[in-house]
Amino acid sequence: MPFVRVSYMENEHDKDSLSLVSNTIMEALMKEFNVPEKDCFQVFHSHKKEEFIYAPTYLLRNDRSNCLLYIQITCGPGRTQQQKQSLYKELANQLHSQINIPKEDIFVVLVETSLENWSFGDGLAQMII
Repeated sequence: MPFVRVSYMENEHDKDSLSLVSNTIMEALMKEFNVPEKDCFQVFHSHKKEEFIYAPTYLLRNDRSNCLLYIQITCGPGRTQQQKQSLYKELANQLHSQINIPKEDIFVVLVETSLENWSFGDGLAQMII
């Protein structure tokens, strides 16, 4: 049930690389969070350079670049710290190896919400019925 938002600077990623980013995120979620294969909901947002702001070195050994991806994953609760750490590592490793995005440019934020806060349509909270 994760809902994923990916923000990036316009012209830094083409449609083919964004498709790979999407697939990589989904594969990592299936592997590390046991998300079902068809449970894929993602939105990609491009931003003009003046709208995309980041600190190049904050908490890193190397600088971030304009290839930076902000990946926000909203999901239900219940994953362990180990699962979360494994997800972050899997995303960084796979996006680097498959698309050559520097690991420093994979910025992930997990937002956990309780199950009653989700409706997948039909005016129902399917996860608590």
